[in-house]
Amino acid sequence: MDVNKQIRMAVKTGKVEFGSKSTLSSAGSARARLVILANNCPMAQREEILYQAGQSEVPVYVFQGSSLDLGALCEKPFPVSALLVREPGDSEVLKLAEMK
Repeated sequence: MDVNKQIRMAVKTGKVEFGSKSTLSSAGSARARLVILANNCPMAQREEILYQAGQSEVPVYVFQGSSLDLGALCEKPFPVSALLVREPGDSEVLKLAEMK
């Protein structure tokens, strides 16, 4: 599966939230389906997000690129250290959780 293509498709056709603060506040909700973290997400934020996601049993996928790479992939003019998928749209991005 092409990870980049699936993330891009989820951003275009689904419902996603960008940023570690937004991800952290929503990771504990029932609406969260998947959390995607950049590999250089700050450790303090990463640990908080992983804890919240673990409490709510939301799967977490660590993107193998930097926050700049993830931002560019999402066609955003800023770094994206964390991304929360609420609805996958036409993508198969939820299968990333199985690829750990």
